[in-house]
Amino acid sequence: MNRELIVRSSSQAVDFALLKDGKLTELHKEENSNDFSVGDIFLAKIRKPVTGLNAAFVNVGYEKDAFLHYHDLGPQLSSMLKFIKQVSTGKLKDYTLKNFPFETDIDKNGVITDVIKANQSLLVQIVKEPISTKGPRISSELSIAGRYLVMVPFSERVSVSQKIGSKEEKDRLKRLVKSIKPKGFGVIIRTVAEGQKVAELDKDLENLLAKWTAMCKKLYRAQTPSKVFVELNRASSILRDVFNDSFTGIHVDDATLYNEIKEYVAEIAPAKESIVKHYDSNVPIFEKFGIERQIKTSFGRTATMSKGAYLIIEHTEALHVVDVNSGNRSNKAKNQEDTALEVNLLAASEIARQLRLRDMGGIIVVDFIDMVKSQHRKKLFEHLRDEMKDDRAKHKILPPSKFGLIQITRQRVRPEMNIKTTEEDPNQTGKEVEAPIVLIDKITVDLEKLLKGPAKDNSITLNIHPFIAAYITKGFPSLRTKWFLEYKRWIKIQPRDAYTYLEYRFKNKDGKTIY
Repeated sequence: MNRELIVRSSSQAVDFALLKDGKLTELHKEENSNDFSVGDIFLAKIRKPVTGLNAAFVNVGYEKDAFLHYHDLGPQLSSMLKFIKQVSTGKLKDYTLKNFPFETDIDKNGVITDVIKANQSLLVQIVKEPISTKGPRISSELSIAGRYLVMVPFSERVSVSQKIGSKEEKDRLKRLVKSIKPKGFGVIIRTVAEGQKVAELDKDLENLLAKWTAMCKKLYRAQTPSKVFVELNRASSILRDVFNDSFTGIHVDDATLYNEIKEYVAEIAPAKESIVKHYDSNVPIFEKFGIERQIKTSFGRTATMSKGAYLIIEHTEALHVVDVNSGNRSNKAKNQEDTALEVNLLAASEIARQLRLRDMGGIIVVDFIDMVKSQHRKKLFEHLRDEMKDDRAKHKILPPSKFGLIQITRQRVRPEMNIKTTEEDPNQTGKEVEAPIVLIDKITVDLEKLLKGPAKDNSITLNIHPFIAAYITKGFPSLRTKWFLEYKRWIKIQPRDAYTYLEYRFKNKDGKTIY
């Protein structure tokens, strides 16, 4: 499996596309104006605690107050408030916590007005970016993420990622981390730490401690609200979380960003530094790697799959609904049950990709094609779980209900990626149509159905607008030549002046429309 990260920079934003064997699996955008990214830490001020919600509204500098629930305060809130007060007034200059006396943990079922008051200053971390009309969601249980470890101040707990399966490896990592962990800090051992030596873990921990110290230095006489810790830029954040030996290329079209990413890769994986390349060409980077075409075909209400199957994805206020359709699919399966299983397995893979690609969160309900056999439903459920293993967002999948529906909950920490794929009708009707770039893909799918379907026609003529006819027949090898090499059939192309730009018909030797 090959993975590539393609980075496109502009004056307003930076786009990141993650490719898996050439297929687009994740798309992220980092806007220069985004001051409230997940992971950023602020010295904020309590606006007002609300007993009825057992939460507080907090001023972090956003137009809408951030929301802080009692359960997100963290058990060591009292210790943190005491620490902030001493550091901000200059009474405490040792930020290591080794000599800092901890206060008693707050009651996990307590009331918010008992532990915090209006106009009080505290450190909070963005856990959910502002979405729609809502302000950021925050937590005062801080964590600073590194490559192999996550450091949690005001804690002593050491825990290991559940994705590390071996009990021996978990015990080894716990033992190593406990031997190097500074007093006053808890540590979460990440999945990528599996197999790493103590030197690598210690280096990562030292780096995290340096970040903590730099943040604490900003607290002295700091104004509220103010940002005191900035999470890594999106490129470095993606690399930190997903980078592994399967990465074969990181291509960046901006010289400054290229140098930043190259330095970061040299730090976390020196042997892979050479895969970072500066892309310098007149052809836009997303065009070169086929990303623009994939965006056009992957977003929108309909998402196409191979052999005519497709998904309908609709978003309501409360949830997302996905409907699986087989389309005019033809295959060698002997019965409807086998066809349903094949389409459902294909759809499960595409749904897992779509959730990551669009960064869809909340409740997702999927209506798969009905299957009678219980072993088929079990196979579909297990396949969907396997396909979503690489998803970094927290998620839970329920087994199929008696109606054949599968429900998924997926964590949402930033606004959903939404890209408009329709364009103004070139025939000037005032309406919007599917992007013309998708037209060739649709023609190819329809042609495959005709050539591989049960009623195969020996002679097929494609009637189409002259512009599209020229695109199909010109150049070497032309698209028509590629069809011939793949299907061993020569397709006649008939330009039709009367056709609209996106109109086409397949006809047989008698001139009758067959599709």
